[in-house]
Amino acid sequence: MKIISGILILISVYIGISHGSRVFSKPTETYLQMMSQLGITNTTRIFIGVWSIGAAILILFPKTFFLGNAIRAIQIVLMMALAIKAGNLKFALIEIPFLILPLIMIYLEHPFKSETV
Repeated sequence: MKIISGILILISVYIGISHGSRVFSKPTETYLQMMSQLGITNTTRIFIGVWSIGAAILILFPKTFFLGNAIRAIQIVLMMALAIKAGNLKFALIEIPFLILPLIMIYLEHPFKSETV
């Protein structure tokens, strides 16, 4: 289980950092249109990107593992809610596997978590 947990951490950190760092590159017109439909301004988009990178970094460490995954799950639920509000059910449904990932990781716990309390 520790190997699976470690692999999921790597996947989650990669997704968080890659999606978060996307806000620092020049966005495509399609991406800006999608963000506009969700009601996300440029400033909010940058905040969400930094939030995503921060949560990904927290996941790496056993002491902040739960907090990082909880923040990721909250962020995904927020994006899903904005998508549903905008009438974009497809976008909300696509986010479901990304929501399940931090929840599974919380269940499996950090692979380097100390067994002693």
